[in-house]
Amino acid sequence: MHTSTTSTAALVPWTAEQLQQATQGHWYQGKAPIAAIKRILTDSRHAEKGDAFLALHGERFDAHDFVAQVAAQGCEVAIVSHPVDVDICQLVVADTRLALGHLGAYRRAQNTQLKVIALTGSSGKTTTKEMLGSILSRLAPTLITRGNLNNDLGVPMMLLELRAEHQYAVMELGASHQGEIDYTSNLVQPHVAGIINIGTAHLGEFGGREGICRAKSEIYAHITPSGTSIIPAADDFAERIAQAVQSKQVLSFGENGDVFASAIELQPQASKFSLNTPQGIRTVNLPFAGEHNVQNATAAAAFALALGITLEDIVQGLAQAQGAKGRLNFIQQDKHLFIDDTYNANPTSMRAAAEVLAQQQGIKVLVMGDIGELGTSAAQQHYMLGRDLVAQDINFVVAVGEFAPAAQEGARSTQYGKKMQAFLNQQQALPFLIDLIATHQPQSMSFLFKGSRYTHMETLMADLMETL
Repeated sequence: MHTSTTSTAALVPWTAEQLQQATQGHWYQGKAPIAAIKRILTDSRHAEKGDAFLALHGERFDAHDFVAQVAAQGCEVAIVSHPVDVDICQLVVADTRLALGHLGAYRRAQNTQLKVIALTGSSGKTTTKEMLGSILSRLAPTLITRGNLNNDLGVPMMLLELRAEHQYAVMELGASHQGEIDYTSNLVQPHVAGIINIGTAHLGEFGGREGICRAKSEIYAHITPSGTSIIPAADDFAERIAQAVQSKQVLSFGENGDVFASAIELQPQASKFSLNTPQGIRTVNLPFAGEHNVQNATAAAAFALALGITLEDIVQGLAQAQGAKGRLNFIQQDKHLFIDDTYNANPTSMRAAAEVLAQQQGIKVLVMGDIGELGTSAAQQHYMLGRDLVAQDINFVVAVGEFAPAAQEGARSTQYGKKMQAFLNQQQALPFLIDLIATHQPQSMSFLFKGSRYTHMETLMADLMETL
């Protein structure tokens, strides 16, 4: 991973005046801290002397209840939406959630040297973000969204980590409701922003792909006047997306786009292709498997080109890129290959993972957990997945979870129905997987584990590996 995201360099301290100015709050009873504040935290467990604790109010919790606790830990400043009966400097604001956004936006505005990329999409945004991180952090200190800090709380938290030496920031923006990306892209004020694709993730919240497209397209609203919009030329919503663009400069990627891949060679654990751009054509050796990752790389190249990065630097950065944990990580154990793709899943990425597995050696087994956030279409989506996955050049599909029976029904609607086994939980699936290895001795096997984050498919993978 990129060392630049976890630098030990000190954060820029805040003065009491800056906190007040950023949040438009007031110091309760006029009692403001004299010393500078080194960092703003929302996690009470880590708040200490020199910090300001920002008390969020959620549906199931109210962090105002923890102000006494942080005061006992030595923390002397709290940002609250109402005064608390604790002897601590309190900055009272209208809404602490919005105050967090104001603080992030303030920090962003202070870093005038910064070039910012913002990206969103239904699948591939984390991998594209890592590829961009690899390209840019070779050139200068770069802030890159960590984990899934991509919502209305995570984005400002990332902005609070900006330091004077950062030259670039790659911000991943997620959408779980209409208006969220409008809010976060306004905070980050990107120079380059765009959508990677419109898939089927979060179908439940948006009531269909049109709703997803509308929500993601909000990313184009806050690009700086001289900035560039990135659009996915091959996406079936490309025309709708192009209508949302407001910047003069536009760069498209994918088939029939300004930046596209040709002469693609897919290898079991890597790929090679020609990167075609307005600046010329170069060969890219990409240490990622799968056609979908070639597309992610062309997206990353388009974002980087829009920032003025040279083609040579892009090619070198892509060649050195590393996947995030749980994103198609290849683990060889004895003669068997385990592919850890457990970080998350949606219908599009599950199909892409099956294509990668089909490229591997030996007996090929896809172990799939449930996919969440599909709303009322969940059973139907799993049915279609089951139907499509067994048609791939793989030997077994083991479905685990509440929707495994729906996936199995889909598989049985084809001539490949016998490839699919369905289990309601991991405890039931494990003995079958152990038996599968035993019955195929001495052949080598390739397993790929994938599911939505809440299914914790990495646990099943680890349990199976321990039995070898």
